Amino acid sequence: MKNLLGAAGEAAAARYLRAKGYEIEAANVRSRFGEIDLIAKKGAYIVFVEVKTRKSAAFAKPREHVTQAKLQKIQKTALLYLAEHPTKLQPRFDVIEVYLSDAKGEPSIEHLENVYECSVF
Repeated sequence: MKNLLGAAGEAAAARYLRAKGYEIEAANVRSRFGEIDLIAKKGAYIVFVEVKTRKSAAFAKPREHVTQAKLQKIQKTALLYLAEHPTKLQPRFDVIEVYLSDAKGEPSIEHLENVYECSVF
């Protein structure tokens, strides 16, 4: 069930990013360090996206489950990805929160850009 929720959230996040003008380059990129849910490009940036999906924020906001240790794993995986896919684009790390509790089936999405500069982390 959890994997289905996560996959639905990642699909919703990819649709959201495309609607905002991003080009999805890759999904579910794995390394020995961890996984990056989505890799997208827009303007001067290559964006490494962690997607967190929940039915509600009653227990905690999804971003609260993205720890500093998780961000470090994403960063290491991103460095390996960039070594294999050189680019002149500036790397950026984003978190997308997806809530799938809407009765109409429409997800609610919050996009946190450049989380390394966010005071939340």
